[in-house]
Amino acid sequence: MVQKTARDLRIRRHHRVRRKVVGTPERPRLAVFRSMEHIYAQIIDDTARRTLVAASTLEPEIRGDLEGKTKSAQAKVVGAIIGQRATALGIDKVVFDRGGFLYHGRVEELANAARQSGLQF
Repeated sequence: MVQKTARDLRIRRHHRVRRKVVGTPERPRLAVFRSMEHIYAQIIDDTARRTLVAASTLEPEIRGDLEGKTKSAQAKVVGAIIGQRATALGIDKVVFDRGGFLYHGRVEELANAARQSGLQF
């Protein structure tokens, strides 16, 4: 039997979550991915298969605000920006897809910042 890696286990958890979490036009899905260096967030309408809003630590307009901040603080900035962009498009309710990651640390910070920006989960 082959040993499962941490990535394999996360993907299995993500598939389990995705069986139940589906983004609709009325309530799109807020999907989060975190790598070792960066964090990414997208608001997705799964019925139309379209990304409505996205934000990440790689965006040039955000990079200047992130200098010298911890990864958790960077996740807060991304969460606030995704919340602002979503409310500007009239999106106020979303379902949260943590991507198989634990709801802890950077994922939790991003979610809390998005809530403070006006999104309801």
